[in-house]
Amino acid sequence: MAKSKTQFSCSACGSITSKWSGRCEACGEWNTISEETPLSSGPSSTALGTAKGRTIPLTDLRTEETPPPRTHSGLGELDRVLGGGLVPASAILVGGDPGIGKSTLLLQAASQFARSGLKTIYVSGEEASAQVRMRAQRLGLTEAPVQLASETNLRDIHTTLEAEKPQLAIIDSIQTMWSDNVGSAPGSVSQVRAAAHELTSFAKRKGMAVILVGHVTKEGQIAGPRVVEHMVDTVLYFEGERGHQFRILRAVKNRFGPADEIGVFEMTGGGLSEVLNPSALFLSDRGEPSPGSVVFAGIEGTRPVLIELQALVAPSPHSQPRRTVVGWDGGRLAMILAVLEARCGIPFTGLDVYLNVAGGMKINEPAADLAVAAALLSAREDSALPADTVVFGEISLSGALRAVGQTENRLKEAQKLGFTTAIAPKGGKSPAIDGMSLNRVGDLAGFVGDVFGAG
Repeated sequence: MAKSKTQFSCSACGSITSKWSGRCEACGEWNTISEETPLSSGPSSTALGTAKGRTIPLTDLRTEETPPPRTHSGLGELDRVLGGGLVPASAILVGGDPGIGKSTLLLQAASQFARSGLKTIYVSGEEASAQVRMRAQRLGLTEAPVQLASETNLRDIHTTLEAEKPQLAIIDSIQTMWSDNVGSAPGSVSQVRAAAHELTSFAKRKGMAVILVGHVTKEGQIAGPRVVEHMVDTVLYFEGERGHQFRILRAVKNRFGPADEIGVFEMTGGGLSEVLNPSALFLSDRGEPSPGSVVFAGIEGTRPVLIELQALVAPSPHSQPRRTVVGWDGGRLAMILAVLEARCGIPFTGLDVYLNVAGGMKINEPAADLAVAAALLSAREDSALPADTVVFGEISLSGALRAVGQTENRLKEAQKLGFTTAIAPKGGKSPAIDGMSLNRVGDLAGFVGDVFGAG
């Protein structure tokens, strides 16, 4: 048998090297490389050439299989993000900032699944069982038939699941699990990889659904090797700002449903409650129209959502003006400012620029470009847009406006909430929506001239 040799791995990106260094050459992080022992040396090429394996059964693409059965959680927003409910033998990874409400959400979901007939086990590696029971009492879930355990030893958890045969197991969290056959500390790359592999493989073999909780790094990515996200079927991120009561559950990968779907929750004293109409909630605190405030008609997954964008432009006392963004990409803001100056002749030199997405929401789609530009111009010119207007469209580097998808759904959502005018790029389909006036513009310079009388 080949002798196993020591290797080193980066805790930030999971890359493997043969020697230690202070800085990871793959991701550039400092002091993230640690020593670990390989799980196994693997079979040699000689052994593969002499030993025969079993023949794998093959099928064609015309093989018909029934869709997997789904179990509803009783939380409509969670079922929406999962693609319609929980699928047996599926592995789900849930990540989020500390204290954002991951354990609260999963305890509520576990109680609902258990009441619906699924045998559910909740294993906490961070809290004692008494602490979990206290949270359940606060949430009014003490009567739910959920079985609790507080353990970090992966071998003991595996044995317990083998004996109890649950239909759903929740592991909180994967970074606290410890495998005694891996020579590194809990939370290291090798431990997280081994624990995720063992639990996911066990779930597939036994037909059990497993939900893994994952910590996130300061950049917002799930801590540990990215291979963990490839192992599981579904990756969910629980987002939100502590100063806001809104929480967004976002699917970034889903083998059983649409990706980029979101579920919206509101944090209350009794736990997380569903938000059935997110647009109305995000716009509930919006008062009279003010300079710098623009409503963007966006699409999150399959759901249209109206979100308020807020901009502030003020003279800068510093030689280097500030560019502060909350809820949007800072690089894309710099691009919009550059296009406004180069194509429309509107400079922001010597001006501090602040951009905020109201309600703690995060926007990723480029369709928000035109709404951001409108908010910046509104704040700079101290001119408010009409209160009944929504804006959406993508801006190219040439200053042209590109049409975006699902225009009809965006307009219907705006019309439902009382908006009567929409500003969008030319091109694409032009659906007629009763009560909605659609103003189409071809480029950014034309938009500036039509709306603000400049350009």
